[in-house]
Amino acid sequence: MLDLLAVQSSSTNATIITLAYTLILAFVLSSTIAWTYEKTFLGLSYSRNFVQGIVLSAVVAAMVMQAIGDNVGRGLGMMGALSVVRFRTSFKDPRDIMFIFAALGAGIGCGVYAWGAAVGGTIAFSCVAFLLSRTGLGTKHFFDGMLRFALPNEPKVRGQVEDIMKGNLKTFILITMREVDGGARLDVAYQIRLRATKPAAEILTLLSKVEGISDVQFMMQDATTEM
Repeated sequence: MLDLLAVQSSSTNATIITLAYTLILAFVLSSTIAWTYEKTFLGLSYSRNFVQGIVLSAVVAAMVMQAIGDNVGRGLGMMGALSVVRFRTSFKDPRDIMFIFAALGAGIGCGVYAWGAAVGGTIAFSCVAFLLSRTGLGTKHFFDGMLRFALPNEPKVRGQVEDIMKGNLKTFILITMREVDGGARLDVAYQIRLRATKPAAEILTLLSKVEGISDVQFMMQDATTEM
């Protein structure tokens, strides 16, 4: 059985076995990071290519560090070569950048034989990512979504709608109101906060029963912000 401590100490001239251990470990750790990203992703713009890019970036980082080793000249040459290549991929989500950095860190750790730091860092990063996704840290929603519908421009109907919303919603604020059909009807939109015992479907059903109301729509806050 190969002594890992002996392999770790032979950093000047890497053998094929050492290189294999390094690249395999980089692949395993980056796959763990990619799996964590997949399980904790909350938005709508999921990309399979990005997940695969997380894995590939760690393998490339480990390979580059193996090629450079302790040679300063190689490091400067690698910097010059990378300066020629321009990466134009833009990241809309800062969280995606952190996953790329985590994969690069794991790959670099494997490439310089800091296997303990690479494994420990990957485990810690994955645990923190899962913890943040489950606790919802940073979420600050004053409202659950937007409720929109059209109703006759009559005091009786407006009173019925107001009674329904006061009796079944925790909070609601009128954000837009416009006249349609020559002022005979109103198109309104509210930001609303649901009660725990009153789901959105029940509110839509109650409003649809009011005579004259049409085009009742409810858009969740998550669907409009987590892009």
